[in-house]
Amino acid sequence: MEKCAWALAGPLEEQYHDLEWGVAVHDDRLLFEFLILEGAQAGLSWATILKKRAGYKNAFDDFDVETVAGYDAIKIDELLSNPDIVRNKLKVQAAVSNARAFLKVRQEFGTFNDYIWRFVDGRPVRNAWKSAAEIPAAMPASDLMSKDLKRRGFKFVGSTICYAYMQAVGMVNDHTIDCFRYGQV
Repeated sequence: MEKCAWALAGPLEEQYHDLEWGVAVHDDRLLFEFLILEGAQAGLSWATILKKRAGYKNAFDDFDVETVAGYDAIKIDELLSNPDIVRNKLKVQAAVSNARAFLKVRQEFGTFNDYIWRFVDGRPVRNAWKSAAEIPAAMPASDLMSKDLKRRGFKFVGSTICYAYMQAVGMVNDHTIDCFRYGQV
């Protein structure tokens, strides 16, 4: 078996592909981490975000959603001067407002996991792509997720970002059928 073609871009991407991408995530902390990282990636390559992942983990208090939700203007300014993350004011502010919206979702649904997995009826969508060129940028479920997240006050959650999020947290299996990970996740 081969690997998905994009996973061969570099060692970080390969490791991420082999160990994480497409694995079902049900832990709220990790779901929040990927929400922050996918939003940060908008307009950039995933390789850029993977290189800064440790910086994000440190800068955003190990993605502790309660802590991030309490960030004030001083903390946001501190983050904007941190070279270990993408220093985009809108993305940093979105991370904080998304933390607050995330907590509201948890109040309503018990866990963010219970909320987010509803978009795929609680189990991964298993696609059967022969090549990476076939993989779409969005799907009806990511459209619905995006619309609902935006309604709840989330930012940087367009349908394409939501679809990438769904792939990352295993809501969608988009490993190509010839990839060794296809049957494992």
